[in-house]
Amino acid sequence: MAEGGKIKNQKVQQMNHDTGHLSTHGRHLLDRRSFLGGTATALGSIALTNLLGLDGLLAMNGPIIDPARPYAPRLPHFPAKARNVIVIFCAGAVSQLETWDYKPELIKWDNKPLPGGPAVTFQGPAGNLARPQYDFRPRGQTGKMVSDLIPHLAELTDDIAFIHSLTSKSNTHGPAENFLSTGFVLDGFPSLGSWLSYALGSENQDLPAFVSILDPRGVPQNGSNNWGPGFLPAAFQGTTFSTEDPVRHLVAPGVSPAEDRAARSILRRMNERHLERHPGDSKLAARIASYELAARMQLSVPEISDLSTEPAHILKSYGAEDTSNPIKAGFARNCILARRLIEKGVRFVQLFNGAYASGGELNWDGHNKLKEQYDKHAAILDQPAAALIRDLRQRGLLDDTLVVWCTEFGRMPFFQKGAQGRDHNPDGFTCWLTGAGVKRGVSHGVTDELGQRAVENIHPLYDLNATIMHLLGLDHEKLTFEHNGVQRRLTNVEGHVIKEVLG
Repeated sequence: MAEGGKIKNQKVQQMNHDTGHLSTHGRHLLDRRSFLGGTATALGSIALTNLLGLDGLLAMNGPIIDPARPYAPRLPHFPAKARNVIVIFCAGAVSQLETWDYKPELIKWDNKPLPGGPAVTFQGPAGNLARPQYDFRPRGQTGKMVSDLIPHLAELTDDIAFIHSLTSKSNTHGPAENFLSTGFVLDGFPSLGSWLSYALGSENQDLPAFVSILDPRGVPQNGSNNWGPGFLPAAFQGTTFSTEDPVRHLVAPGVSPAEDRAARSILRRMNERHLERHPGDSKLAARIASYELAARMQLSVPEISDLSTEPAHILKSYGAEDTSNPIKAGFARNCILARRLIEKGVRFVQLFNGAYASGGELNWDGHNKLKEQYDKHAAILDQPAAALIRDLRQRGLLDDTLVVWCTEFGRMPFFQKGAQGRDHNPDGFTCWLTGAGVKRGVSHGVTDELGQRAVENIHPLYDLNATIMHLLGLDHEKLTFEHNGVQRRLTNVEGHVIKEVLG
C-alpha cells in the first residue's frame, strides 16, 4: 500500500508539474465540469447559427430570395457592363484549326508525321499532320486571319475578343459539356444560366429568367445538365423550347380562355388564403410562384414564339426562309427567338447549334470526314449567328448584351489513322466574346505552332465563366451556395477574370 501511495503521489506531482506551464484558462479547460458546460454552450451556438441561416439572418454570399418572387430582379455585386447573355454553344467540339486559330506551320507539315513520334489520342493512333481544310484570309481592320468556312461570322472579326488558349478537364463530350456549363465534369452541379438567374433574377416576370433553345436536330449529349439547377432551388432551372418545339403543357385542354381565367382567379384567392393561414411557408410560396409564372407564360410564350410579325427583310437576313436547308432555317428562327427573348428582358439565353450523335452527322464531332461534315454544319451556323449579332447591334441591344460563342474542346492537328478527321483536344482551343463590356478586335492567348497545346496565357474554362460573371457584375468567388456543408461556386476553388478581353 505504501508503495502504491508513493506511485500515486508521483503521478499527482508530475501532473501538477505539467499543468504548471498552462495558463489559468488552460487549467480551466481541464476541469470536467467546465468542459461539459462549454460543450453545451457550443452546441447551442451551432443550433442558433443553423436557425439564423435558415431564416436568412446571417451574412451570406448568396442573394436573398423571396420565395413568392424568385425571379425578381436583384442587384449585382458591383456595376455591371452587361445585363443579359446569349451563349451560342456549338456541340461536338469545333476544330479551332478550321475556324479561328490560323497555323501556317501546319500547312508546311501537311501529311508529315508528328515530330517526336506517333501519338495515341481519344479514339486511337494518330495519322499524319493535316493542314487546315479551309483557306484563311485577313479580315477587317485588324487583319486577323479567319477561315473561309464561316464567311459571315468572319466579317465581324473587328468586334470580337478571341481567347485562343482555353483548356478543358476532359476529352470526352459529356463530361466536357458539364465542365463548360457547370464548372465540374461530374453530374449534379448548377449550370451557368442557373447561377446567373439565381444571382440576378429577371427583368420580365412573364417569362423564365433562363431559356435554353434546342437545336432543330435535337438535344446535346449531356442534355439537361447544360441547363439544370443542380443543388440550387428548382426555380432556377432553364426552360427549354424553340420556335418548332413550344413549351409543353401550357395550353389548357378543353377549356376556353374565359373559363381558364376564371379558374385561375379562384385558385389565386384560395392560395392567398392558404398562405395567410400558413405564414412563412417558403415552399408553398415558391410552388405558387411557379404555377403563376406558368399561367402568365400561357400568354407570353406563344406571342414571343410567333415570328409572323417579323419583317421579311429580317427573316431573309437570318436565312429563316431558306427552303433549300430546313435545318438552317430552323436554327435561324431560333436565333430570332433568342433576340426576342433578350428584348423582353430574359437574363440568360442558351442557343444550341448541334445535337448529340456519334460520328458528327448532327454536330461538330469531325472524326471521319471532317470537311464534308463541316461544310454542312457551317452552312447551318454561319449566316444565322452573324445575323443575330448584327441585329442586336442595330437595335442597340448589344450595348447591354454579352454574346459568347463556345464549344466544349478543340481538335488535334493531325488526322486520325485511317480517317480524314481530327480527334478530341482539350489542351488548347478557342472561344470568343462580343458585345457589352468586351474589348473589340483582340486576340488573347496562344497555342503552339501546330495548334495542339495552349502555351501562352493559358486559361482553364473556369476563367471563361469567371469573365462572363464579371461582365454581369458578379464576383465569382463571392457567389456561393452551401451544399452538403460546402460553400459551392461555379468556378470551384479556381478561376480568374480574363482582364485582357475586357473593354
